[in-house]
Amino acid sequence: MSDMDTLKQQCMQCQNCGLAATRTNLVFGVGNPESPLVFVGEGPGEQEDLQGEPFVGRAGKLLDIMLEIMELDRSSVYICNIVKCRPPKNRDPYPEEREACSQWLTRQLEIISPKIIVCLGRIAATSLIDPDFRITRQHGQWFSRDGISYTAIYHPAALLRDVGKRPETFMDLKEIRRKLDAVASVD
Repeated sequence: MSDMDTLKQQCMQCQNCGLAATRTNLVFGVGNPESPLVFVGEGPGEQEDLQGEPFVGRAGKLLDIMLEIMELDRSSVYICNIVKCRPPKNRDPYPEEREACSQWLTRQLEIISPKIIVCLGRIAATSLIDPDFRITRQHGQWFSRDGISYTAIYHPAALLRDVGKRPETFMDLKEIRRKLDAVASVD
């Protein structure tokens, strides 16, 4: 059993917050645990909770298209969330829920050891980049910490609601691809 599989088994036993009591399935993460690129969303929605996989609903279909724009797919990146259980009615996860779940994400990232982390939306960005992060002003900007490059882009669900944000997201995706290529050329 891999370190990631062991961690997932441990996470399945988690009762650190009230979200565990209402989940159908744990939504741990999918993709390549050796990828230099990790996408982190905020938390599972209804379809994710039912299927136990992140980004499988409408937003997930858009994320797949976004990956294609970068000439990637789910098998070449790792995708996970800040919280591993669905908040009721798809509300934003509360700070105490994010804190209760942070150990799992921290361990996932330690195992993967990515070079680039892309935060999908404001919640992920305020959790991983800066508590005062402003997605409308700071999306696409790069931040570095402990040898990892971080950026944030609009969450795919936000792009479904506001298609006007898609052109700037397209530019952000192209920049992420450039950064990934630069990282790959160094290794």
